[in-house]
Amino acid sequence: MNAFDAELATRLEAIREQGLHRELRRIHSPQLPHVQMDGKTLLNFSSNDYLGLANDPRLREAAIKGIERYGAGSGASRLICGSLAPHHELEQAMASFKGAEAALAFSSGYASALGTICALLDQRDTIIIDKLVHACIVDAARLCGAKLRVFAHNDLDNLGKILRWADRRNAGPGGNRRSRTLIVSESVFSMDGDFAPLRDLVELKEKHGAWLMLDEAHATGLYGEKRRGLAEEFGVADRIEVQMGTLGKALGAAGGYICGSRDLIDYLVNRARSFIFSTAPVPAAAAAATAAVHLIQSDDGQVRRNQLWARVDQVKNGLIAAGSGLAPVRSAIIPLVMGAEARALEAAAALREQGVFIPAIRYPTVARGQARLRLTVSAAHSAADVNQLVVALSGLNREG
Repeated sequence: MNAFDAELATRLEAIREQGLHRELRRIHSPQLPHVQMDGKTLLNFSSNDYLGLANDPRLREAAIKGIERYGAGSGASRLICGSLAPHHELEQAMASFKGAEAALAFSSGYASALGTICALLDQRDTIIIDKLVHACIVDAARLCGAKLRVFAHNDLDNLGKILRWADRRNAGPGGNRRSRTLIVSESVFSMDGDFAPLRDLVELKEKHGAWLMLDEAHATGLYGEKRRGLAEEFGVADRIEVQMGTLGKALGAAGGYICGSRDLIDYLVNRARSFIFSTAPVPAAAAAATAAVHLIQSDDGQVRRNQLWARVDQVKNGLIAAGSGLAPVRSAIIPLVMGAEARALEAAAALREQGVFIPAIRYPTVARGQARLRLTVSAAHSAADVNQLVVALSGLNREG
C-alpha cells in the first residue's frame, strides 16, 4: 500500500469507528415499493418517489421517444450546441405549472442551488440560511463569498435579529443600500418533514427589503390547489423571488430547476456557472420530466396525491396506535429519531431482516445524536405494504 492509500485507509477506519461509514447498496430493480437487493425482495420506504412516477410507463415512454429523436447525449453545454428542444419544452412546462414567467433546468438540484446563489451574491452581500437547509445550499452559501449567517430552525425572532444586523451592514452613505440580503429556506424540510412558516417568513423579508429563495424539492406536486408546492398552499408564491426544486422526487425524473421572473432566468443563463459550464442534461431526462409535469396537473395527478395522503395517514395512525409520538404535520417524510448512530444502524439492520428497507440517516446529514430512520411514503404503496411496515416498526426499540 502506498502512502496515499495508507492515509485514506486511516481516515476510513476513523469513519467506521464513529459509526459513520457508508456504502452503496446495489438495487436490481426499478424504484418501486418492492426492490431487489442482495438477492432479497425488500419493502422500500426510503425513496423520494412520492407519487410513484419514477417507473411510470408514461415517463418511460417519453424518455424512450426523447432518445429515439434526440439521441443519448446533449453534446455540449446549452450555450454551445446542447440546448435541445426537450430542454426548452421542459422549462416552458415548468414555468406554466409553477405560474412563473420563466424557468431554467439544471443537471441537479445541487447544481441549481450552487449556480443560482453564486450568481446572485458576492462578498458585498449577506446570505442568511435556516440551520437545517440542504447541504447544497450550505455549500453554495460558503462558496458565493457573501457574509454568511445561520438562523435557528424556523426561528423568526432569531431571523429578525440577523436581518436587523444585515440592514446596518448593508446601509451605505446617507442610508442608501449598497448590498443585498438573501434568505434561503426549504419549504418542507428533507429530514424532519416539517414546514417553514412561509407567510411570516415572506412578511419579514419584505419588511427588511431582503430577497427570498425557497427550495420546494419536497413540496412540488404534493401541496397547493394546483399541486405547485407549499408556496401555493400558503398563498405566497408571487412574493418569492427565487423558487427552486428538483425533478427527481415527486416528478420521478432527474435534474433541478429555478423558477422566477424572466430577468432572473436570463441573468442565470449568463452568470450561473453550474449551468454555463455543464454539459446539458440528457434528452431522455428532460422529456421524462416534462411528461411528469403534465401528469401531476392531470386528474391522475390528483388521484395519486390523494392516495399518498391516505397512505401517510395510515402509517401515522398505525405508529400512534403502537405508541409512537409523531408531529401533526401532514408530510410524506416521517422521521423516527434513534439518537445514537449505532442504534440507528441496528434498527435499519433489524428492519431488513423483516423485509423492510429504511436506511439509517447519520451525521453529517443530521446533527450528532440525531441519527434516525427517515421513513418516506409513496402513492404506490398499498395498504398491505403499510401494514407490514407498521408491524415491523412496532418491534423496534427506539431508545438509545
